[in-house]
Amino acid sequence: MTAPAEAAEAAGVLRTTTAVRTRSTSLLDRARAGDSPWFTVDDDALERTAGAVATLTRSRFPDLDIPPHSRWRHFGVGSVDRAGALTERLDDAAAADRARAMIDLTVVSVLLDAGAGADWGFLEDGVRYQRSEGLAVASWHGFVDGAFSSDPDHPLQVDAHALRALTVDDLAAVLQVSPGNPLVGLAGRVQLMRSLGDALSAQPEVFGPAGRPGGLFDASSASSGVVDAHDILVHLLTSLSRIWPSGNVIDAEPLGDCWRHGAVDGPGATAGWLPLHKLSQWLTYSLIEPLQWAGVMVTGIDTLTGLPEYRNGGLLLDSGVLRLRDPQWAEKDWAPGDELVVEWRGLTVALLDEIAPLVRALLGVDEATMPLACVLEGGTWAAGRDTAQRLRGGLPPLNVLSDGTVF
Repeated sequence: MTAPAEAAEAAGVLRTTTAVRTRSTSLLDRARAGDSPWFTVDDDALERTAGAVATLTRSRFPDLDIPPHSRWRHFGVGSVDRAGALTERLDDAAAADRARAMIDLTVVSVLLDAGAGADWGFLEDGVRYQRSEGLAVASWHGFVDGAFSSDPDHPLQVDAHALRALTVDDLAAVLQVSPGNPLVGLAGRVQLMRSLGDALSAQPEVFGPAGRPGGLFDASSASSGVVDAHDILVHLLTSLSRIWPSGNVIDAEPLGDCWRHGAVDGPGATAGWLPLHKLSQWLTYSLIEPLQWAGVMVTGIDTLTGLPEYRNGGLLLDSGVLRLRDPQWAEKDWAPGDELVVEWRGLTVALLDEIAPLVRALLGVDEATMPLACVLEGGTWAAGRDTAQRLRGGLPPLNVLSDGTVF
């Protein structure tokens, strides 16, 4: 049994992107040395993959004016200015209140953004959107329709009471789920929303008496006009790690998207744990623009890591940068906590850090011009999606059994 103070200290270490990067890099060094039982690394393929990403980036953004990787890119799918439409509806609100509403939307939308499966889609004005874009559009409509608010007079908000009362039928209606339009992990998403409601309600000092995610605007010190991206992430991990159903804990301290791996070293109770925090980092990336629109300066964005999800990780497998030691493993079903999956995600983080400078060099830009968030958007995520679509109709190269809260 770990003492509470030691558990809290260990969790603090594992809630940093320094820990994500250093531990992921150690797994990459091990794989390059030939010591991984799961993967080999082909550095020649890494160069080729960077070239393919650079080519795709140039084709998508000929002037290399690349927006950052963010949920707000998905809200604009189909060339529909949903962000502008929401801004118009909030036109009479003060800048800080607009930011709080947009943070409300972003938090719920990102937390609903796990793999939807190949058979689900959301229909808007005769256009069917799938996967991340479909979930974004669906959650946007749910938000503007007041599905996540308990106050009919204030539909453009998310509050704890509404989330805690959410049912499977409620969320199915928001996401247009039906027997003919099945969504992977619907029940898991409902439980995540309820858990979010519990966490918001339990921390009124952070999220206010109504338990609104928009309370992060004040709690993160964004209201002061300057906030560091890593501070936003740590704040999210500290206040919301309890919502994840993974059961990964040190003593009673919840760790969230942090998994056991026998080859990961670290001090004290952190030994054997690989933190990844994919959805929390995706959320942090996605909160940057609402804060900037409110006049807040967000610093230190490049302390965040690449996202260890199946688009980026799938690109590395599909391009041959990573190879399974046994090709038959691609036919198996895997759980998020299986060491192969944990290592795949860690290797993805480390290799994205290596791909980014290669892509910049090929495009003739520097890190200031094209930070990691723009390499992802340009970029690796799009390349992974395109490759998966071409090879498997959009499915990832590994079948990870999801409850709708990890991938």
